[in-house]
Parts: sequence; C-alpha cells; structure tokens
Amino acid sequence: MSFRYSSKILTTFLLFVLFSSVSTAQDSRFIQFYYAPLSVNPALTGVVNGQFRFGVNYRNLYSTILAKNAYKTFAVHLDAKYNVLRNDFIGLGVNVIRDEAGQANFTRTKANLSASFQKYLGGTGRYSSGRQYLSGGFQFGLGQYGYQGSGLWFSQQFEYGTDFARINTSLPSGENLAREVTGLFFDFNAGLLWYAVFDRDKSLYFGGSIYHLPKPKISFLEVGQSRLNQRLVLHAGGQLPVTDDISILPAVLFMSQGVATSLSGGLNIRYSGREWREVAIRAGLWAHLSNQGKQLGMDAITVSTILEFERLKFGVSYDITVSTLKQATNSRGAFEFSVIYTHPPRARRARTVCPGF
Repeated sequence: MSFRYSSKILTTFLLFVLFSSVSTAQDSRFIQFYYAPLSVNPALTGVVNGQFRFGVNYRNLYSTILAKNAYKTFAVHLDAKYNVLRNDFIGLGVNVIRDEAGQANFTRTKANLSASFQKYLGGTGRYSSGRQYLSGGFQFGLGQYGYQGSGLWFSQQFEYGTDFARINTSLPSGENLAREVTGLFFDFNAGLLWYAVFDRDKSLYFGGSIYHLPKPKISFLEVGQSRLNQRLVLHAGGQLPVTDDISILPAVLFMSQGVATSLSGGLNIRYSGREWREVAIRAGLWAHLSNQGKQLGMDAITVSTILEFERLKFGVSYDITVSTLKQATNSRGAFEFSVIYTHPPRARRARTVCPGF
C-alpha cells in the first residue's frame, strides 16, 4: 500500500499545524495599517482631519491553497475628536476585529472602547511654525476565542488495514478538549503618539503602544493557564511634498508578540489636482518581513492603490509571496480592502490639525 501527497496538500497541512500552534499567540495584522488606526495604537483615536472617521478593513490570506478555509480578518472602527480648552482635543472611539482561520473555523473576536487626549505642544498659526501634539490613549476591551471541533481529526481516529486507510471521526480523539469557546476575557491597551503638521502636505508622526497588558487567559481547557502574549508596536510615518500636485507618504510598522516579530514598511505616492472637491489617487509599494528562524526574512511584497473622493477613501492591496511558501501559493498571498469615511469639520475654516496617513 502506498500513499502519495502533492506538495500543495502537504504544505496546506503544515500551514494548518503552524497557524494552529501560534494563532493564540499572535494578533492579526493589516498591510494597510495606516487605515486601521485603533488596531495599531490607541493614541490614534480621534487623530482625524474632521469630526469623525468610520472605517472597514478586510483581509483574506492564502485562499490559493486553503480555499474557503483561508485566513480572514474583518475589522470596523469609529472614532471622533472634540475640541477642549483652546488647542487641545479628546478622542473617543470603538473598534471590533474578528479572525476566522482554518478547517476548524478558529475564531477570535475582540471589541474595544478607546479614548485619547491630544495635548498641544507648540507652534504658531495653523501651519507657519509647525503645530505639534502629544497624544496618549488607552483601550478597554472584551474578547473571546472559539473553534469547531467537528472540523478536526486526530491520530487516534486514523485507522488502516491491509487494503484501506481512512479517518473515522466516530472514534475517540484521545484529546482533553473540554470546550469549544473560551470564557470572555478583559483586555487593556495603551499607547503614545507624537505628531507635527508643518504644511498642508507636510507632516510627521511616530508612536508606540502595548496591547494585552493584563495577559488575559485564553485556554480552551478548564484548568489551562495559556495567556495572550503582550504585543509591542512601534510605528512612524508622515507626508512629504514633491511638487505642488505630488507627495509621498512613507510609513513603517514594527510588531513583536511572543516569538513572533514582523516589520512592514514602504510608501504611497499621492497625486491630487488640488480641486475644491478633491479627487486624488495613490499608488504604493510595501514590504513585509517576519521572523524566519532567528532573524527577519522577506515574507511578501505588496502593491497598493487608493482612490480618494473628498470624504471617502477606497484602498486595495495585494501581497506577492516571496518566502519559501511561494512554491505552494504560486506567489499569491493576501488580498486586502479598506474603506474610510471622514466627516468634515462643522465649519470649513475650523482648525483640524492632523498628519497625513
């Protein structure tokens, strides 16, 4: 008796094992992280050039080999800013993020309430000497993990004879899986952000945050002690003018959580005709690196396109896999889509100082 497995099937199995083992240790990410602010830093709450901002993000990873069992991430966020004192602001927001992964339909659902305070540091006039702010933010949230055990099988459920080999899920698995959902857990995140706006198309920002400060328990076992690792985030970016109509928006994001480390960076080039009802287009190239062994290695190259229609932004990006997984995926990685709506200030001349993202 002989068994033959194609390289794609074997790779799919290895991917399932890999992601099942780290899924509870590493948060999901968006390559368009600049359009997922509350998943990057609570201090970004209310840092918006308008009254409020509403956004939706969707990411689909490895559908080439996993089909309907691909790794999917959905996120939605809403945040607003309010003027206090003379030049300071407070921000309030909410975001929800959900992951679905693999044949067992592993899910992670998290919801956070966010608040920030943006303190004016200096600068005269709207732009003339550069207006600087320091923002501090935090999030309180709840989360829950789950899976469907009917989508899994284990070695003790594999039976074979002289002329057959099969999986029999009616046999005992031999595993101590007490429940298919974790209890609700409390979470807390915090961050800081500095930013300066020098001109309409000239700004700079950098910040850092820590997610899962209490390291909440996430075990599926009644007596399990598994905890969610803290996630450290460092990020920076800005906008720089090239000509009257063209500017560049570089950004970088570093994340470390448990044994997982990642680095994303690149830039978008923005073209605008500077019309009253502004329509602009962006095109960008990004790179993503992740830890492969003891050092960072190139994981994917991403191309992105963003259309801006005054209040609305539509972003589309596609990952081209360049790691060893490209042999199984034919270099096809993740598809990502985002929509951002920004409501303008009450008065057209109202002061709304915000860096370019």
